Amino acid sequence: MADRILILGIGNVLWADEGFGVRCVEAMAETYALPANVRLLDGGTQGLYLLPFLEEADALMVFDAVDYGLAPGTLKIVEGDEVPAFMGAKKMSLHQTGFQDVIATAQLLDVCPKRLMLIGCQPVELEDYGGGLRPQTAACIPEALEIARQKLAAWGSPVEPGRTSAPDLADASIRRDAYESGRPSEKDACRIGDDRFLPGAR
Repeated sequence: MADRILILGIGNVLWADEGFGVRCVEAMAETYALPANVRLLDGGTQGLYLLPFLEEADALMVFDAVDYGLAPGTLKIVEGDEVPAFMGAKKMSLHQTGFQDVIATAQLLDVCPKRLMLIGCQPVELEDYGGGLRPQTAACIPEALEIARQKLAAWGSPVEPGRTSAPDLADASIRRDAYESGRPSEKDACRIGDDRFLPGAR
């Protein structure tokens, strides 16, 4: 029986490159026909609410923006026991603290997936509320997906080009194309954020 694999994108799409992980799982759904044992999930910033999903998985692959202290736009892969440490190192936001807690709790309860992999990207910009991925970060998505494809094959779940229906992703209205194309120009944007999400800010 094939391992149950959870592919999780975490982060906040409203804070520029913080949305890297979520945008990766969206791109996976649009790029690959995944087998039934592979589940895509937009984990957002849900923290411990994600624990039940980990309990159901034999293997976990996470996409996220991670401050590795590397050059912006750099991908770094971490596997196995090192994953929890990197999820908690030099936290950029509350979601990383929350997800480190998820893994620690899963380990404590002996329900942590036996295989762990983190595909992380060093962000370019975070302090832009309502902003989209910076080009340097967005350019890492195809490479991140190829790394994921190769690992899925190594885990016994090869994938083919195509599309996957993924009900656990965000609503289409905030998928990357719709979200970024609807953002005001830099000249018109509310400088304390995007006024689509801050009514009356201007």
